[in-house]
Amino acid sequence: MANRKEREKKSGRPSWDDYFMEVANAISKRATCDRGKSGCVIARDKQLIVSGYVGSPTGFSHCDEVGHQIKKVTHENGEITEHCMRTVHAEQNAICQAARIGVSIAGATIYTRMTPCRTCTMLLINCGIERVVCERRYHNAEESEEMLREAGIEVDYMYDEVQEYPK
Repeated sequence: MANRKEREKKSGRPSWDDYFMEVANAISKRATCDRGKSGCVIARDKQLIVSGYVGSPTGFSHCDEVGHQIKKVTHENGEITEHCMRTVHAEQNAICQAARIGVSIAGATIYTRMTPCRTCTMLLINCGIERVVCERRYHNAEESEEMLREAGIEVDYMYDEVQEYPK
């Protein structure tokens, strides 16, 4: 019997990673902040559990309605970067969705457009996520990658490049 990759190639069907990443990319189209059009899905045992996209808290105005809420962040090395603080990250929204419907995401895989930020990484670790699949790297991914490694969480990238997004 042919192995999985050979069957996928022969049938034209996407792998499970490709399938869930396509779904995450479709979900990212609902994002309401054009600086980080990101979406994610969390799946376990080949079943989609929850999804999330970048957007303001429920009932609050969105960036695409009232503009960005830009804050400057000063890093330890003195570098200053600007971030939109109006929105909740896709990963955070997916975790909240799981909590609202009472579904555990322990042992699951998250599929996301780029490496989760430090805060999202900490939440994913505490939720028991076992694998992170990213389409591309976040430009400041080193700390998150190190935390995931230390936690024993597998991280895979579909493309070995940095996700570009508007500043």
